[in-house]
Amino acid sequence: MSKQELEVLGQDADGDCCRGLAAAPLDEERAGELAKVFKALGDPVRLQLLSMIASRGEGGEVCVCELTPAFELSQPTISHHLKLLRQAGLIDCERRGTWVYYWVLPGVLDRLAAFLTTPQTAGATA
Repeated sequence: MSKQELEVLGQDADGDCCRGLAAAPLDEERAGELAKVFKALGDPVRLQLLSMIASRGEGGEVCVCELTPAFELSQPTISHHLKLLRQAGLIDCERRGTWVYYWVLPGVLDRLAAFLTTPQTAGATA
């Protein structure tokens, strides 16, 4: 298991779930934290990698040996993209022998989605 300490997205200092984007203006610190996540997701390769890992479902994991062939990029480049996703607090990994296995951190995508969701007002249409 990785020794890196990761911030739990969507929680304030007391461990409570934070309000969504439309609930109140972001403070500078929270905006900086979220900007790291969105910057990591702003690259098409990283977005595809996250999708490949997340599509394994809750608790699912993917070996880097399955991720690398899906791209016309070198293994070090793929590793760099995965490192940025880890640093953004979206995924984690574990080395097992020669290979590294990746998984989405539990609840992180749900908390990010909840942050982006705006409350529907009564009578509002989509």
